[in-house]
Amino acid sequence: MSDPAAGVWGELEPLLAQVVRPVQYVGGEVNAVQKPWESARVRLALMYPDTYAVGQPNQGLAILYEILNEPEWLLAERTFTVWPDLAALMRAHGVPQFTWESHRPVRDFDVLGVSFGTELGYTNLLETLDLAGIPLWQRDRVGEPLVVGGGHAMFNPEPVAPFLDAVVLGDGEEAALELARRVRDWKAAGSPGGRDELLLRLSQGGLAYIPSFYDVSYREDGQIASIRPNREGVPSSVGKHTLSDLDRWPYPKRPVVPIAETVHERYSVEIFRGCTRGCRFCQAGMITRPVRERSLVAIQQMVAGGLAATGLDEVGLLSLSSADHSQIRELATALVGQYQGSQISLSLPSTRVDAFNLTLAEQLSRSGRRTGLTFAPEGGSQRLRAVINKMVTEDDLLRTVTTAFESGWRSVKLYFMCGLPTETDADMVAIAELAGKVIEVGRQVSGRRDVGCTISIGGFVPKPHTSFQWASQASAETVDHRLQVLKEAVMADRRHGRAINLRWASGKPGVVEGLLSRGDRRLAPVIERVWRGGGVFDGWREHFSYERWESACAAELEPLGLDIGWYTTRERQREEVLPWSHLEAGLDPDWLWQDWQDALVAAEVEDCRWAGCNDCGVCPLFGLDIQLAKEAS
Repeated sequence: MSDPAAGVWGELEPLLAQVVRPVQYVGGEVNAVQKPWESARVRLALMYPDTYAVGQPNQGLAILYEILNEPEWLLAERTFTVWPDLAALMRAHGVPQFTWESHRPVRDFDVLGVSFGTELGYTNLLETLDLAGIPLWQRDRVGEPLVVGGGHAMFNPEPVAPFLDAVVLGDGEEAALELARRVRDWKAAGSPGGRDELLLRLSQGGLAYIPSFYDVSYREDGQIASIRPNREGVPSSVGKHTLSDLDRWPYPKRPVVPIAETVHERYSVEIFRGCTRGCRFCQAGMITRPVRERSLVAIQQMVAGGLAATGLDEVGLLSLSSADHSQIRELATALVGQYQGSQISLSLPSTRVDAFNLTLAEQLSRSGRRTGLTFAPEGGSQRLRAVINKMVTEDDLLRTVTTAFESGWRSVKLYFMCGLPTETDADMVAIAELAGKVIEVGRQVSGRRDVGCTISIGGFVPKPHTSFQWASQASAETVDHRLQVLKEAVMADRRHGRAINLRWASGKPGVVEGLLSRGDRRLAPVIERVWRGGGVFDGWREHFSYERWESACAAELEPLGLDIGWYTTRERQREEVLPWSHLEAGLDPDWLWQDWQDALVAAEVEDCRWAGCNDCGVCPLFGLDIQLAKEAS
């Protein structure tokens, strides 16, 4: 347990008897690292802006936690957003936001690094800063920790830019260590020039994007006129960090094993990073290019070491599309053979429809308990799948589910999106028809009536650095209407409808996500107003309030001549300066625009790993030549 004299445990412990799931705040987990405070020259608090149950399994957090604790001079501890019941008690009793290892106040650290997986975590950032006693606005900080953002959502950090000191784009392994070194050297030199000098050092060479070093001007129609550095020596644009060799960074080696329940309880290995499938809606696939695979030997060594260090009994092979690893069959065969007869199971949390095959199905079946199969056709009709460049046919899907049902699975989950560009009601009916065919195939192959298909629907949100970054987002009313069309189509299928389970959410959370995804700095007061009005955990259905966001936007945006629709349903033009135009993911904007035009005529673009370069701009930027022979596919 933490030293009460060093932390806030003595004040916190009596409060835990009054909250739900108190064990999540205790810390002391297997593989947690608690280093001597005084011996560290730089101290970082790593935060995932959600509950412990959601944030602790996050792969990025686990990787950085280990890497940053390896140097003797460096210390890293974890913190998460506390649930509202404990937050209220902490405010009432004057207990500050703390870290899980030592229960020290977050305010005592040099850096608070926040990993944003989704924009709906922005209000949780403000909640944590307030509980920590750190001024919300960057301009008001003097001696407090640097607040540094990272994660996929930070490829457009502008809505929260006024709350952040710095942003690190892309892969964090090398960048986080370099950031810590520059903080160390600045402190060792006597902290010359104060906070401003430290931020200037972090900006050098594009290590970090410093929002306060850039001025944004606006046109009379509300669009951005320019984004320019406001001081000498600051780059006009900032690019992402890209880790070239994953084998050199075999993390996590000893991930923390939670003592409280979390959303995932498995040892996860990232088998490759990046994707070249070119799905036009997928921000993760675009911003993580190029593809970098981890070798079979490295993966096997990580699995063996990770299982030994954790005692977990499930291995997750992670990537954006795990079955796309060029040696996935060999990998699955080797791992299943190694752990055959044990209680260890193997899972592919992300599996493409056209990459799943009999060999892979057989290996997963042999690996132990079946953890479920999820496939993502994304669009119900072939026309719509061509629009989004999801090159999966109905035959592909039916062949795949046939393989799954033949291999013993009795249910599959299909993921689709609603509100995609050019979508019509007919595309939603096509989802129901496709699910009916899946049920029919399952019954025929298995000879059983108890097969099932779950349809999960997510609202489409246009994201920065994708081909759809210029697209209009469907309104909440449109999304809800389309979902009703789908529900009625499923209910009308008397032969298969009862075997189809439909899961969806209201269109309103997607509107707020869209607002924050493509927003600019003028949304910072909106976020603050929402938070002050009680907005936290916006990603949780029971806490989300569209009316709160609507009211805040009316108060802050209407005086500027703007509204929610200006940010969401408005289609952008090619010449418009986008809020993230000064932040580079390596993609050629002209290529993205052409891909958007191709989408409007349903023109598909082949995967460049197998069909040749599409000139997206990433490989030359990083000095890479990853043209693979077609026969390697």
